[in-house]
Amino acid sequence: MKRMSLQWRLTCIITLYIALICGCLTMLIYKNGVYYIDSLQETVDARGDDNGSSSDEIYISIPEDNWDDFANDFSVQVYNNKADYKKNSLIISALLALLGGVATYFISGHALKPIGKFSDKIEEVQAQNLADSRIEENNVKELNQLSVSYNKMLERLSDAFDIQRQFTANAAHELRTPLSLMQIQLDSYNSNPHPGNDADTEQTIKMVTEQNDRLGKMVKTLLDMSELQTVGRDDVIMVNALVDEVLADLEPLAQEKNIKLIGKCTDIKMIGSDILIYRMVYNLVENAIKYNHSGGLVTVTAYQKEKHIYLSIEDTGNGIPEELRQRVFEPFFRVDKSRSRELGGVGLGLALVHEIVSAHDGTITVRSNPSGGTIFDVSFTQ
Repeated sequence: MKRMSLQWRLTCIITLYIALICGCLTMLIYKNGVYYIDSLQETVDARGDDNGSSSDEIYISIPEDNWDDFANDFSVQVYNNKADYKKNSLIISALLALLGGVATYFISGHALKPIGKFSDKIEEVQAQNLADSRIEENNVKELNQLSVSYNKMLERLSDAFDIQRQFTANAAHELRTPLSLMQIQLDSYNSNPHPGNDADTEQTIKMVTEQNDRLGKMVKTLLDMSELQTVGRDDVIMVNALVDEVLADLEPLAQEKNIKLIGKCTDIKMIGSDILIYRMVYNLVENAIKYNHSGGLVTVTAYQKEKHIYLSIEDTGNGIPEELRQRVFEPFFRVDKSRSRELGGVGLGLALVHEIVSAHDGTITVRSNPSGGTIFDVSFTQ
């Protein structure tokens, strides 16, 4: 049975089920008919002479003076037997159909169990775990062929992602060198006075310096994103200590913008990459400061509930429109492009955050802060 194809499994199960139901129905109808025929014999015996016959045939021997009463009683009995037989047959058929439906549900569930396991395995597939998502050979013929095709598809996807990551890394490496040289030249130029420069020249030099710095940040972020898969994720992280470190590092920026930083973290641990989780929290808190109002608040909360670790970063800024909340994790997407460039953003900070969360099998969502602003909710399962 284990090596039988799914088609033959279902065929055999349904055939056996139909044979069993037909056999049970035939037996019950037969017993039901015999019962009512015997009841007719009892009616005859009650009115006729007792001859002690044990035959299966109905024996009628009615005295003439009892014939009219017998005929009336017999017709009533026949009518009642027909009605009872019809009712009982319908009840028996309905019960057998119900019983058959329940049996079919459990039998088909057992037969289709390999498909359920196959589906669960597919649900676990992510870009970060393609190599661990292969499905072993299945005993069911159809699913075994499907497993082979599925594993080949994973290999092609894995190769495509590797090529994409390698291209990004190579491009970023190639860009970093000329950008670094340009930055050195610009720093050298800006460190010396140039009294002969007019306003347009100074403006051009300033613009080139800013854009070069922006490109440098973008290249660094692209490199970080391409190297996510090579970073180990087996560090024991003290989340409360990590959050305190991030808040301390960003305190000067918060003071510059008159923002108050608040940490509300319990003593919890998680397994992951200390470097990546630090970068994730840093990016979220930095964004909360940059896009906040002067005199605003940024609150970081972390706690554990059963096997889940929850982290939220709450600000009191302008907030994000509901229709754009899912798009903020797209590379180079900005809610307010003019303000993002003003603040030196390159549009990759939240995209990197999303990649880090996904690499740790976590989830991140965005919602409105009831007191104004935005709340980023991150959760991890340990």
